Amino acid sequence: MKSKLKLLLLKDVADLGIKGEVVAVKPGYARNYLLPNKTAVFAAPNALRMQEKLKKERAIKSLEEKKEAEALVKVIEQITLAITVKADIDGKMFGSVNAQDIAKLFEPHSIKLTKKNIVLKKPIKEVGVFEIPILLQEGVETKITLTVVGEKIKKSALEKEQEKKKKTEDKTKEADKKSEVKKEETEETK
Repeated sequence: MKSKLKLLLLKDVADLGIKGEVVAVKPGYARNYLLPNKTAVFAAPNALRMQEKLKKERAIKSLEEKKEAEALVKVIEQITLAITVKADIDGKMFGSVNAQDIAKLFEPHSIKLTKKNIVLKKPIKEVGVFEIPILLQEGVETKITLTVVGEKIKKSALEKEQEKKKKTEDKTKEADKKSEVKKEETEETK
């Protein structure tokens, strides 16, 4: 059995490790993928010194990102979002509001969030006021208030359908009454 090679990762690699980490991989994976793509280097003494440098860079970058996220939290907390959705007369929504819809509401405020930032267990399917948790970064989160307002539709498709059925039923009843009257008239004339 061949031994594994120790490599220092220069970039984050899915299912393997993060930038600056020393990992043990099979020689073929190192030779055919990691080394040619300049994703990793052999873990020689020089590389281990580079690892320390990469760790420091990552720590500084992480600290900067956390400060930016905390500043963004202050901005987000001042925003109150509202979304108008189609609803029937009773306030029942057609469709739902999901994380992607909420993320789009931040665009006019020049805040770029993805649906992964919005912690929504299930889509919102009713009109009302909701507190939505927002996770900007590991350990940096906040909550926003989202007001879902129903745009009342004069008559829903269901009500229109019911009216049509009622009209056809009324016409059918009238026709039945007329036929009964005619039968009675014909019986009386006999």
